[in-house]
Amino acid sequence: MEKLTEFVTMVDGWVWGIPLIALILLCGIWLTLRLRGLQLRHLGKALKFMVKNEESGEGEVTSFGALCTALSATIGTGNIVGVATAIAAGGPGALLWMEVAALFGMATKYSEGFLAIKYRTIDKNGHYLGGPFYYIENGMGSRWKWLAKLFALFGMLAGLLGIGTITQINGITSAANNFFDPDKSGIAFTLFEQDYTWTTVIMGLLITACAALVIIGGLKRISQISQIVVPFMAVAYVLCCLILMVCNAKAIPAAVVEIVRSAFGMDAVAGGALGAMMVAMQKGIARGIFSNEAGLGSAPIAAAAAKTKEPVRQGLVTMTGTFIDTIVICTMTGLAIVVSGAWQNPELEGVEITDAAFQHGLPFPGQVSSFILMACLVFFAFTTILGWSYYSERCLTYLRGKSSHALTLSYRWLYIVAVFIGPYLTVEAVWDTADIFNGLMAFPNVIALIVLSGVVAQETKQYFKEKRHLL
Repeated sequence: MEKLTEFVTMVDGWVWGIPLIALILLCGIWLTLRLRGLQLRHLGKALKFMVKNEESGEGEVTSFGALCTALSATIGTGNIVGVATAIAAGGPGALLWMEVAALFGMATKYSEGFLAIKYRTIDKNGHYLGGPFYYIENGMGSRWKWLAKLFALFGMLAGLLGIGTITQINGITSAANNFFDPDKSGIAFTLFEQDYTWTTVIMGLLITACAALVIIGGLKRISQISQIVVPFMAVAYVLCCLILMVCNAKAIPAAVVEIVRSAFGMDAVAGGALGAMMVAMQKGIARGIFSNEAGLGSAPIAAAAAKTKEPVRQGLVTMTGTFIDTIVICTMTGLAIVVSGAWQNPELEGVEITDAAFQHGLPFPGQVSSFILMACLVFFAFTTILGWSYYSERCLTYLRGKSSHALTLSYRWLYIVAVFIGPYLTVEAVWDTADIFNGLMAFPNVIALIVLSGVVAQETKQYFKEKRHLL
């Protein structure tokens, strides 16, 4: 098992090396330039469209429902565990690079949502299908279908073996253990020299059962649940972080200075500034992308089902996902961790860092603060399980070339099995595996975004010119 973990870590280092990070970041910068800073100029309109559904649109779910489905997949353990992991490994400066990547990632996310609507198709059952595989094939041409198939393969594996199942259920059971059995006294069994508690077993079974009840119902049930849970959990979490900020307001200026200094390696010893900066940049961008998924091509799969006739409008709505996920929620988590100083404790890792920050910063008893964090993480991760079940299912449908009820149902049960076994896999290998598949998804999608950037820029410009008097 140790050798397998080492191998997975090595592959993760290859995939998430400087070339991929630079590719995703440069793609966002390129799209920002071509769209003339659209994510800043039209953020207000995007937030307005987010809550105002298009009345005469065609699709399966509302634009808000599609956004909530996408947010259900993006707002997950990355917002709590991922931010803590990035700061612990790359220092507080990782948070700044996470936000920089998100700022440019909003242009990327806009383009993904735009292309999802422009090149979507309708199958014989009336389902609206879209995403990178369709805008690669229909936008770039059929000769690039192999690239679309490659994306679909990586997307299916990412959902089944990485970001959609194992990392999320691991985050849930870890948080539950941290609250209910921090000393790991209630051992249920030992597997591969690793002890597993009754808390892990019970929580794993509960989440698996709840996930099964929703996933078997398909997109509309996922969308219905997401429209209720996602806004509630996001507002509740942000409110808790705001309370923490208010209670520790005097420490915020120093925390901001620490974040900036760390981001540029200013705290490193002589000669090590560049290395410290590169580590902060790599960890921040990688975890930021893991959290908001800008450039990965996942969100447009949900966006394609939105009831809309306007690619630009849906692109703007899709773009708000990155703003909410990273600029708002990840920033709140990161500030809480830096303000509290929890990241400086070498004995803590993952969710334990964020838990220590909440216990230190919130004006509640430690047990109450821990419970709040655990509840938020459970909801965050649970909805990610739901969202990625739909994404990976659509990837499978594209790979097969046609939809099949029997195959779809079989895959949903296979996905549920992956959720069931997730708690019993090692944490380090889990996160590295998720990173690998995420990175592999990004390559085909970013190529398509760059190739089709001219289409996005031209039609976006035309839309705002024609609708100027209505917006």
